[in-house]
Amino acid sequence: MASALADDEVAAAPSALRTVFASPLYRGATVSLFLSGLGVSAAAPQITLFLVDDLHTSLTTAGLYYLTNITAPLAGYLIGTRSDRSGKRLGLFRACAVAAAVGWFGMAASNQVWMPFVISALVLAFAGAAGSQLFAELHDSLQETADTVGTAGDGVVSIVRMALTAGWIVGPVLGSLLAATAGPRVMLGATGLCTLAQIFPMGFARTARTARTAKTARTTHVRARPDTQTEHVRRRPGLRAMLPLLAFTGLYCFVYAGEPIKYGYLTIYMRTDLHLPTAVSGAVIAIQPLIELILMPVAVIAARRIGMMRLMIVGAGCGVGANLCFALTGNTAGMFAGQILMGGVWGVFAALGIIVAQRLLPEAVATASAIFMTSPAIASALGGVTGGLGVNLLGLPHVFLLPAVFGLVATAGFAVMSRSRHAVA
Repeated sequence: MASALADDEVAAAPSALRTVFASPLYRGATVSLFLSGLGVSAAAPQITLFLVDDLHTSLTTAGLYYLTNITAPLAGYLIGTRSDRSGKRLGLFRACAVAAAVGWFGMAASNQVWMPFVISALVLAFAGAAGSQLFAELHDSLQETADTVGTAGDGVVSIVRMALTAGWIVGPVLGSLLAATAGPRVMLGATGLCTLAQIFPMGFARTARTARTAKTARTTHVRARPDTQTEHVRRRPGLRAMLPLLAFTGLYCFVYAGEPIKYGYLTIYMRTDLHLPTAVSGAVIAIQPLIELILMPVAVIAARRIGMMRLMIVGAGCGVGANLCFALTGNTAGMFAGQILMGGVWGVFAALGIIVAQRLLPEAVATASAIFMTSPAIASALGGVTGGLGVNLLGLPHVFLLPAVFGLVATAGFAVMSRSRHAVA
């Protein structure tokens, strides 16, 4: 019986791939999110260098730049609620993508210290909302085609999400090369072009609900009313309805908070304390996204067996183990083990996090998508402050004990949610 179930699940993976290739919407979303990940990840590691080298800010001031990201969740919430009221997912996606492109072009042209801070807080805050609108549109389309897509729906979302991860793998390398050869301003301009280019793979596609309603109106010559399954909400969801989503997102922030600590101090620790060769340090950093990509489709299959929320417990637990490896092992094998475990963390959360968020607020999926996808900004601020204070108190490598504690809190929280009525299958 177990063998038969496994065979059925393996067969579902090609079905998801065929569904993506067969749909202009799914294909376009895949390419769009790859371009988005490529552009943003190319710029992310270079921003501090641009502020210090080109705008001549201090390291302390440059570090404060990342606090401007905390406006992103507010922008995401505003766009998400607007989307849920109007149903115009793809129109808002295009508007946010254009705004983000203008922001990156403005960054490239900045000649005063204050300009990147204001641009990031007021304009680039809407960049993350673009991707959330695509995932909301995917949700709507998969709901409307549930009879034909079947169990491949989660696999479709996972494949599209993998494209974003793939962009984040390639982007930092290309960004570093472009910044080194042509300068950081050209690199920031290229990020703007990538952000703008994500509009084009979507073509002139309209929101599935809008297209269907228009077709019905032409056929019947009457004004069509959306059915109860696809009618968008007319008001913002109340706080009580959002509590499960906010709880899940808060726990996710605890998991994510270890990332800025890791990227800020792991490379320094490997170089100054472990004296690892550059090639070995690079291999340690690079193995995480590779493991993540491999495990994302596996996570979808595993979630069908044990449930998504239970798999979140495993993912958060892997994060605890990873940070303990960084803090306590003190050797190359421990660094590789930690990064492999971290790949397990993001294999789970990257593949399934957006699906869980949408199911926790099914009456407002755009709002849920936006809140979840912009929450890493808050997590980065939390991790940045924790790492900055913790490295002074605990030093390297024991600063990694702090994200391990965050991970324990998240693991316990997901365990509680998995036993509640809000558990997601």
